[in-house]
Amino acid sequence: MSLKKLLLLLVIIALFASAFAFDLTQYLSLDVLKEKQQQLNQLFVDYPFTVFAVYFVIYVASTALSLPGATILTLGAGAIFGLGWGLLLASLAASLGAFLAFLSARFILHDWVQEKFGDRLSAINRGMERDGAFYLLSLRLVPLFPFFVINLVMGLTKIKAWTFYWVSQVGMLLGTAVYVNAGTQLAQISSLGDVVSADLIGAFVLLGVFPLVAKAVLAFLKRRKAFKGYKKPKSFDNNLVVIGAGSAGLVSAYIAATVKAKVTLIEKHKMGGDCLNTGCVPSKALLHVAELAHNARNASSAGVHVGEVSVDFKQVMQQVKSVIKDIEPHDSVERYTNLGVNVEQGDARIVSPWEVEVTSNVGGKSETKRITTRSIIIATGAKPLVPDFEGLDKVDYVTSDTLWELEELPKRLLVLGGGPIGCELSQAFQRLGSQVTQVEMAERLMGPEDADTVELLTRRLTAEGIDIKLNHKALRFEQHNGESVLIAEHTVDNQNADQSKDVEIPFDKVLIALGRQPNITGFGLEELGVQTNKTVSTNELLQTNFPNIYACGDVAGPYQLTHVASHQAWYASVNALFDPFKTFRTDYSVIPWVTYTSPQVANVGLTEQQAKKADKPYEVTEYDISELDRAIADDSAYGRVKVLTKPGKDELLGVNIVGPQAGELLAEYVLAMKHGIGLNKILGTIHSYPTLAEANKYVAGEWKRANAPQKLLTWVEKFHRWRRS
Repeated sequence: MSLKKLLLLLVIIALFASAFAFDLTQYLSLDVLKEKQQQLNQLFVDYPFTVFAVYFVIYVASTALSLPGATILTLGAGAIFGLGWGLLLASLAASLGAFLAFLSARFILHDWVQEKFGDRLSAINRGMERDGAFYLLSLRLVPLFPFFVINLVMGLTKIKAWTFYWVSQVGMLLGTAVYVNAGTQLAQISSLGDVVSADLIGAFVLLGVFPLVAKAVLAFLKRRKAFKGYKKPKSFDNNLVVIGAGSAGLVSAYIAATVKAKVTLIEKHKMGGDCLNTGCVPSKALLHVAELAHNARNASSAGVHVGEVSVDFKQVMQQVKSVIKDIEPHDSVERYTNLGVNVEQGDARIVSPWEVEVTSNVGGKSETKRITTRSIIIATGAKPLVPDFEGLDKVDYVTSDTLWELEELPKRLLVLGGGPIGCELSQAFQRLGSQVTQVEMAERLMGPEDADTVELLTRRLTAEGIDIKLNHKALRFEQHNGESVLIAEHTVDNQNADQSKDVEIPFDKVLIALGRQPNITGFGLEELGVQTNKTVSTNELLQTNFPNIYACGDVAGPYQLTHVASHQAWYASVNALFDPFKTFRTDYSVIPWVTYTSPQVANVGLTEQQAKKADKPYEVTEYDISELDRAIADDSAYGRVKVLTKPGKDELLGVNIVGPQAGELLAEYVLAMKHGIGLNKILGTIHSYPTLAEANKYVAGEWKRANAPQKLLTWVEKFHRWRRS
């Protein structure tokens, strides 16, 4: 705690204690007020401004220090100053005092509370930022809640100070008026119970519910406005229609069927979506084959001689397709039909908030039918982003969707893009025998990763022969004497000025790996008026601007990851099926992501550059995998484990692993961060020897050594010296 905070806390404690030490609170009682009323009335007649000002200051101070007696002061305001002036004084003084208490709590304790319990309070913080005024108004209107507690607790949240003040001013006005009015008839009051009856308290409670009712009414009006112009069916064919049978769509349909809802899943192409057919599954199968080739070429260093290694690319691609075929039953029409899902194969088009048209090809004829549903989930995924480069139509190019139809290994492969897809496929094709040139317009690969992470990966990719061209911006494609050439602008950063020049990069085939764009057109969103902004716009419940239409997966963002799509699908389907009775806000607090290069790059939580950008204090602890016994035995001793923790504490903020099986090693940290497990408990957990997982324990040991209690160890050393004497 800073010196300023400590001094303010001591002043508040001293003033609070003094009020009791000098028995000042004895004057804040009903008997004393009735006894002194005539004297106070006379003083007000003789010195109106002075008495008003002194009473105002006393009221503010009492409220700010959370002293008992605010009720008596409010009655006194009515008894001394009358209804009009008394209400003005009490209302302003109570609000100002509450505001000072709020500011004090915020200044002294807010940062500490948010730092210590920030993760647990994240949902409350979001709620206060969104609906804090409604909640505070409800609390202010109900006299059952001690106002001083509300003042202090609100100071620990992220509600805006101005919002707290004006809501307090409005919310306390009616209750204050009741007590001030009662104070004008002070002689008739024998106890505080005479002021507020059970009926009056009940009325206040009902009044306190009003802001929440108002919130519900506003939500109802918003829904009604969204649905204006559309006729809602009297009954529905389905509880839920899911458009798209990729990861998000499959999980959504699975959950709906599990809870016995009637659900229809619509897919116009292949079940399993991009992940199964053109993304995760084929790329990892290709990486596996490429690693086999790489290991075979390098096996002689360990004494295993396999002769010349050749790659039958057609057979490689057949192996990839075989893997897809083996996994297909998991995502098949038959499986989901058996689960209770009605699967429709065709083009879907949303024609109203409750109606979807499905156009199918049956026996060579196009048939269209319309189905009704209470809710809709859009899970249409994404597709490769292909910019409109000049001359692109004149060259042989593929994307991550179309490269699986290749039958010949490109001799010279140009990869545009330095993200995860570009890096994975560059390494795979280089290991299979292509000469790969990777072009990235930024100054390094893998922009969101930490610089040291990228350096480790870049060093390995370069060592394997990939020609990485950084600061190269693709401009256009040309044909030079029958040869395809990329014209790129190469920028060289000098101390004086930026210099750039056009360079020519020849190639046989180009892979466009510049990211993916959501599929938001072609199924009725524009015509219906569903709001989009690069992705389908959703709230925390994954609702669009139509409350019964949801979106999840790549089409909704913000993460284009298969496991995040599945994660979102749970929230979207449960909310779609059970709103308004029960809803859940999507939790993105612990999201892992892995790039499956060799070495793998795995993350969860904050990266170091994210922590710096957010100005979040952290400590870094690293363990070099080259020192790990199992990694040495496996001839894969390359990389490191890096953990970010709160300064002086074992609480994890983020983890980055570069090394063999980094994605598998990360799972322990994902579990730890999700359930608040720190490095001390990881250090105290037995890890089998020899395993790669020991790296997680060793980095915890490094943290422990760096945070050892040196003063205590000095005394322990003296203790052992004494025992030897």
